[in-house]
Amino acid sequence: MHDDFKFEPVRGLPEALPRDEHIIWQGSPNARRLWIEAFKARWIAGYFAVLALWRFGVSSADASLAQSAVLATPFLIAGAVVLTVLYGLAYIQSRATVYTLTNKRVGMRIGAALTMTLNLPYPQIEAAQLDLRKGGTGTLAFLLPLDTRLSYLMTWPHVRPGHINRTQAALRCIPDAQAVARLFADAAETRLSAPTIERRVASLPHAVAAE
Repeated sequence: MHDDFKFEPVRGLPEALPRDEHIIWQGSPNARRLWIEAFKARWIAGYFAVLALWRFGVSSADASLAQSAVLATPFLIAGAVVLTVLYGLAYIQSRATVYTLTNKRVGMRIGAALTMTLNLPYPQIEAAQLDLRKGGTGTLAFLLPLDTRLSYLMTWPHVRPGHINRTQAALRCIPDAQAVARLFADAAETRLSAPTIERRVASLPHAVAAE
């Protein structure tokens, strides 16, 4: 099987990590949850179901129940095709995405057709919010400074839904989200509380020639 990302020195990251940085977690979106939440599978299924019921009701006034069911069936077939295509897209997105937490930053390799990598150092993350769902999956979103601008369209679906004006990058539909959020909080707190050590090279005194 061909690996499109074999050029990565570290899986999910564009370059090798410095000696003082290490990975504490890596993961990807759950394809089914991404299909439901980001691609709105339930809403689309409901839409086609309503169309099928409407067609059945309209047809039943002039045709038998069997004929009405036949006339409504194309809407159900169309809905199944659309949902299958959307699941395929969600699966591709899930396979192409790698989320990474290190002791210094959040890394996001996202995109299927056009791949991009986001690096979010902990000091640049103002806040984080976890949207936990049934089954343990969830979305961990990051609020970035106002001067850090992300394109909602370019980074979708790896963003917090509905926040277009101030796009928030997000680890979308990740399994065991509460444990991941705890790892993030611990790593960010440790990083932000670490003392900053400045290294200065002392200048040597100039030699004065003897008279």
